[in-house]
Amino acid sequence: MRIGISGYGRMGELIREKALAKGHTVPVVIDPVSQSDTVTHRSAREDLGAVDVIIDFSIPKAVVENVAACAEKGIPVVVGTTGWYESMEDVRKFAEAAGIGCIWSGNFSLGVNLFFHMVRAAGRVMNRFSQYDCMVHEYHHKKKADSPSGTADMIGRILLEELDRKSSVTSDSLDRAIREDELHVSSTRGGSIPGIHRVTFDSDVDTISLEHSARTRSGFAEGAVLAAEWIVGKSDFYTIDDMMKTIIEGE
Repeated sequence: MRIGISGYGRMGELIREKALAKGHTVPVVIDPVSQSDTVTHRSAREDLGAVDVIIDFSIPKAVVENVAACAEKGIPVVVGTTGWYESMEDVRKFAEAAGIGCIWSGNFSLGVNLFFHMVRAAGRVMNRFSQYDCMVHEYHHKKKADSPSGTADMIGRILLEELDRKSSVTSDSLDRAIREDELHVSSTRGGSIPGIHRVTFDSDVDTISLEHSARTRSGFAEGAVLAAEWIVGKSDFYTIDDMMKTIIEGE
């Protein structure tokens, strides 16, 4: 398969490495500023030649333009960039109008997505036990640009769907008592931590925690390449949950 990469930072480099290791070719690498000799294009608007899919790990403000450019060319897209979600409907419309496949996630790590399924199952169980309050905390390296992480946002959404007693997420640094219907999603930045996400259910008598801790970033790259393999030949707008469901259920 011919894979293009948009955004050639650390993740772009890892994705290229994983794609080549799996026998794919990477004829297109797009980045407007990188000085790497591997970069072939500065914009997705350029002629990209023959490419089967683009994996986007660029920057939030570039996502809509990149998907629009790929849609015009009939190229399916994997979006792993975070922090662009207020433009979700624009991206969806571009993909649907062009009939291309587009899959997005705040985290393409296979382990993280298995963690999402465990969090959902835990949320369904704990919905019946109102004596347990719920909270989310995540840790990331000091260079991470967004806070909370896209992964933490997704965990928050899952818990809101499953816990009737929670109706909104707050990620602010609170100088007040949290409301009963609020889910606090908090963050810490520092060091070189690839990513730790913890969901805690706490009562007066005990604490139950679920945690995913990433050792390296290679798992994110491997999942993005898996998503690229999955999306080719499909049309419509998908989330990582759609892909994971087909894998888990063997569809």
